[in-house]
Amino acid sequence: MEQIHWVRHCWQQLVATESGRGQYTAPAALPTKTSPVLHNTQGLTGKRRTVIARHGRHQHEYHSISKGCQGNGIRTTKYSLLSFIPMNLFQQFHRAANLYFLFLVMLNWFPVVEAFGKEITMIPLVVVLIVIAIKDALEDYRRYRFDQKVNNNIATVYSGKQQTYVDQRWQDVHVGDFVRLSCNEIIPADMLLLYSSDPHGVCYIETANLDGETNLKQRQVVRDLPQQGSELTPENFHSRIECESPNNDLSRFRGYMEYPSKARVGLHNDNLLLRSCTIRNTETVIGIVVYAGHETKAMKNNSGPRYKRSKLERRLNVDVLWSVVLLVIMCLTAAIGHGLWLRNLKEASFLIPDTTSPALSGFYLFWTMIIVLQVLIPISLYVSIEIVKLCQIFFIQNDVDFYNEYMDSRIQCRALNITEDLGQIQYVFSDKTGTLTENKMVFRRCTIAGVEYPHEENARRLEVYEEDEAMGCSHTLKSRASAKSLSCKSLSCNRSSVSLHTLTGHSEGEEPPSPTLPQQSAFSSPLEKDIVPDPFLVQKLNSLSSPLFLLKDASMELTYIVDFFMALAICNTVVVSSPNQPRHVVQVPEVSCTPLKSLEDIKMLFQRFGLPRFSTLSPPHTTESPRSFTRRLFSRGKAASFTPSPSPTPTKRGTGPDGEPNLEASILSIKPVSNPGEDGDRGYEEEGEHGSWKGEENKMLHLTLGACSGLGNSNGAQGPPGEPGADELIYEAESPDEAALVHAARAYRCTLQGRSLESLLVELPGMGSLAVRLLHILPFDSTRKRMSVVVRHPLTNQVVVYTKGADSVIMDLAESPKGAEQSDGRQGHIREQTQKHLDNYAREGLRTLCVAKKVLEEEEYEIWLKRHAFAETSIENREELLLESAQRLETNLTLLGATGIVDRLQEEVPETIEALQRAGVKVWVLTGDKQETAINIACACKLLRSTDQLLTANCGSKEACKALLLELRAEVERGEAAEGTSGFTLVVDGRTLDFALQEDLKGDFLELSRRCRAVVCCRSTPLQKSHVVKLVRDQLRVMTLAIGDGANDVSMIQVADVGIGISGQEGMQAVMSSDFAISRFKHLRKLLLVHGHWCYTRLANMILYFFYKNVMYVNLLFWYQFFCGFSGSVMTNSWVLIFFNLLFTSAPPLLYGILDKDVSADTLIKLPELYKSGQNSKAYLPSTFWLTMLDALYQSLVCFFIPYFANAGSDADMLTFGSPINASALLTILLHQVIESCTLTWLHVLVLVGSALFYFSFTLVFSVVCVTCSPPTNPLGVDKLQMSQPLFYGVCALTTVLALLPRFLFHALRNSISPSDTLKAALMDQLNPENYCRRMQRWNQTQAQSKARGLVINVEDLDFKIPDFILPKEL
Repeated sequence: MEQIHWVRHCWQQLVATESGRGQYTAPAALPTKTSPVLHNTQGLTGKRRTVIARHGRHQHEYHSISKGCQGNGIRTTKYSLLSFIPMNLFQQFHRAANLYFLFLVMLNWFPVVEAFGKEITMIPLVVVLIVIAIKDALEDYRRYRFDQKVNNNIATVYSGKQQTYVDQRWQDVHVGDFVRLSCNEIIPADMLLLYSSDPHGVCYIETANLDGETNLKQRQVVRDLPQQGSELTPENFHSRIECESPNNDLSRFRGYMEYPSKARVGLHNDNLLLRSCTIRNTETVIGIVVYAGHETKAMKNNSGPRYKRSKLERRLNVDVLWSVVLLVIMCLTAAIGHGLWLRNLKEASFLIPDTTSPALSGFYLFWTMIIVLQVLIPISLYVSIEIVKLCQIFFIQNDVDFYNEYMDSRIQCRALNITEDLGQIQYVFSDKTGTLTENKMVFRRCTIAGVEYPHEENARRLEVYEEDEAMGCSHTLKSRASAKSLSCKSLSCNRSSVSLHTLTGHSEGEEPPSPTLPQQSAFSSPLEKDIVPDPFLVQKLNSLSSPLFLLKDASMELTYIVDFFMALAICNTVVVSSPNQPRHVVQVPEVSCTPLKSLEDIKMLFQRFGLPRFSTLSPPHTTESPRSFTRRLFSRGKAASFTPSPSPTPTKRGTGPDGEPNLEASILSIKPVSNPGEDGDRGYEEEGEHGSWKGEENKMLHLTLGACSGLGNSNGAQGPPGEPGADELIYEAESPDEAALVHAARAYRCTLQGRSLESLLVELPGMGSLAVRLLHILPFDSTRKRMSVVVRHPLTNQVVVYTKGADSVIMDLAESPKGAEQSDGRQGHIREQTQKHLDNYAREGLRTLCVAKKVLEEEEYEIWLKRHAFAETSIENREELLLESAQRLETNLTLLGATGIVDRLQEEVPETIEALQRAGVKVWVLTGDKQETAINIACACKLLRSTDQLLTANCGSKEACKALLLELRAEVERGEAAEGTSGFTLVVDGRTLDFALQEDLKGDFLELSRRCRAVVCCRSTPLQKSHVVKLVRDQLRVMTLAIGDGANDVSMIQVADVGIGISGQEGMQAVMSSDFAISRFKHLRKLLLVHGHWCYTRLANMILYFFYKNVMYVNLLFWYQFFCGFSGSVMTNSWVLIFFNLLFTSAPPLLYGILDKDVSADTLIKLPELYKSGQNSKAYLPSTFWLTMLDALYQSLVCFFIPYFANAGSDADMLTFGSPINASALLTILLHQVIESCTLTWLHVLVLVGSALFYFSFTLVFSVVCVTCSPPTNPLGVDKLQMSQPLFYGVCALTTVLALLPRFLFHALRNSISPSDTLKAALMDQLNPENYCRRMQRWNQTQAQSKARGLVINVEDLDFKIPDFILPKEL
């Protein structure tokens, strides 16, 4: 059957190639099954790249083939010296506001509609363009300096002319060049690895510059190179490389290399060295450049800052449109009035005869008024918003509370224009592992062969550690190496790397840490390493080398235990390093397959396993070899080995068909005495052939400290002479789970001591160091949810598959072959007991992982190997074929046991979630963990309260899901109707979530979930997470925030309105996709409740203030049109008109938006309820906007008509009339901000007084020195005369008071009769500490009393509403 599948697959590939669907032709001869290199020779589909050596016999083809490839120089700048002005202007005029004002400038050049001097009209636009251009130029210059620094780095590149390697700048490297790198050097371009000084062709790289991960990753030289094993000679390299076009997928690379013999070998990601990574643990590597410069994967992923549109900005755009409507209405009014005025005017002596009709004159005046009233559209507002947001980001990034000393990291603001959205969040979607928890996986307990080992001493160790950490004792974790890319200078490598910060935003002024400092590997803190073994398990393992083993019936269980810890030690990709050479791999020394000294040692070892034990059932001198018995002992996990073989000849009990003693049969037939009252969880007892090991603990002697000291102290394990001791090893794992399991195995002296490409060195208790031949690694992927290693067992020489993975997957795969009744009974019991233990672990909040094995027959392995080799060497569909191959192998597994790993909550997580809930934010947890684990974590972090009613949704079909959702919804409605119900928490599993997200059920699911106080989605996939966030965001129209730390959270982070990445233990994928990056979940509390509140209120108030001052001043010009025949004239000179908004009133709003503080940070933290004002957009409602417009209208009337009546009947000219209007309007606008501001400091006073003095100084100087500055009017001496008269100051004072009186009275009455929560909190800030504490207690008591009536969410309508809290009147 396997051959039929193989022939069918080859036929399909052949047909696909001949039909022209591939890009390349197949070789002339059909490959045979024994030539895996030639198995798959069809080409890459889609676009591809051809790479040949730049210097070689194909040099004449190089330029034609590589002409489309980019050089290695990078340029992140937008402009050059020549292109700066045109490019910058082109980009700036992409903004609608700039185009609008450019239109006005051009319009003013037409004489029929000209309102001011042509040059004067250009001033506002030119000033704005210059300010933005200077900012862009400074940013671009900073990028230019960084580019030069990177491009001028030196690499060793092969020179065809000199026939040797020479130093070249990075920017001079090209596709097809051979580059030689040494240890600790940074890779200058994406290169295909062709040579490594490692004898196995392995190279180790550190990708910290790329994704933040500091653990080592292994890369492999391209297989079957003609010069394999010797240093590559570039002039002899004649192969051709075909690979996919440049892309940004860091985890995938596809292509093939065609040798001169026309043989092809597939290329994959393990052969590619990525730009910005650092060479580690390898003296020399040589590669050929396939992608350079901006075509490298690192640069393809360097997207820079993220830009989004905030909710406030969308609201602002609507109000700008209303301003346009208001402008059109005012201009139409003036145009119609002008036409009517001309029509009714008969032969006026002051009119110049003109043939223009009144209607046409009105049309011309419409455009003139557009120019005159242009200030109504706030062009400077957009510039001011950018400046304010940059300052807000500066304050956020420099908040010391966000600094993490342990990781030497601070908050990163990657999205520059959504800071105000932080103050309007209504839903938070959080990952669990690494987000709510530490992601420091610590081995807690385990179950092996159905026997649970609680590790109570280890639990007490963790409790003591937590207590000491909380008290700040000295032995808590030391500061880990910086999050920046640190290079460790080894004894044998002279160069040290310099971090290029290719994807990070470190400033140039930061001093890089010393490269000679030792770097602690990830996941290797004392908390994770110092595991206290379970004494019962220690006792059983000690029996391998103890005479006490002769008294025990534990051979079968011991087989499971040894296999279990063997799997923990080798089923991983952990790199073993040495501390004296921190980033150098400990290689596997030459060790014979049999680690024991002589054949007599082997006999003695396995005589302890069996012979005295069965002396009463078999002859005293057995003829079976120890190796034969070992093969049987270590193959217990194979189900078929327990199946009785039918024999035509009856055999004596305890002997085999050949007359030799059948030790296996003897083992299976013995039933030791056990206590009938023993707890079943400690073992199991079964009659007959299934054997028993129940109650073995009672048969063993209690261990003293001295008896188990050699095993219990994980730091004291020593290997054979000449090998590194266990306490001298450093494990560098790709995930915290892997590290936890390897440290757990090490605690039991099952120590991984070294790793090479083909073998592992493992120390087992009582057996010494064993060289385990590594055949294959089937890495973990999210589809299979498991990983496996295929090894040649060092004792039995059998091919064994060790698998570890999610319990939901492994338990399904742990099935015995049909017909293996004996094993099925034993395995059935083990599965049953293990499942019980897994459920208990989940209820305790532990992360569970199952371990299993499978023994392959040689023939079975050879069949699988052929298909797997075909998949490995495949060029097309390699990932799919490898997945299929792994799934084919990982079946009918023998369950060994399971582990429980504790992942502690981060500090202050419960307090943070409680504060967010008090702030009216709904928190959802989306996790891939088991339901029990998720519920336990929800309880621990106070997401699920003891008074909440828990609703669980676990359905097996769509119909059942619909019925359950309706039932749960009815239950929630009944609970809401009843008094005293505190709330509901919904828990949904992944399968039910699939049904609930379908089109016809998502409405019911959403209606149910929005009525619940919290929702926990367990067993959810990354795609489900993003769908949930999108559903809530779009259907409920609420502001959403997603927070996570891993690559599986990226889609959720990108879908949410605000995405936050945690720079934790799982690299930088989430950070690079986020809008903001923090190091701890607790920082979310201050980021939202304090900075979010401040950013929103400041920006909202500043925008309203801008609209107010523009409308107020424009209305002054509009009222004047009623007294000048709607002619478009103004009562002030054009310079003052242009500078009024551009200079005189521009600085105070900026200060208002940057520094205004309504409530202190401490009060906002202590009273999260204050955050609700931002959720409901109270600072910037449509009603608030129109009330502000009405207030501006009133103030403009006062500022215009009081000077008008004061000058009534006088001979004051136009400029004399306009002078007090301008002065009083300026004072009113500045003092209006004083009334609205919550903070007044010396800086505010300085800016406000400075703005007023600047206006009066400018107008005074202007009126003294300017004679013809503003034709046709002449301002000479006007303001000088006005400022010398008392009437001017009296009019200004009276006008200002009357204009501001209504707003002042409104604030006084509102704050006295119905003060807002924010005002009450601000008053509490002014109290002395004793009164402050007393009133804060009253506040909290009032909140507790009013929670039942105040926290109920209105569910009658779909919009998310949060009612106000009722505060005590004495506050």
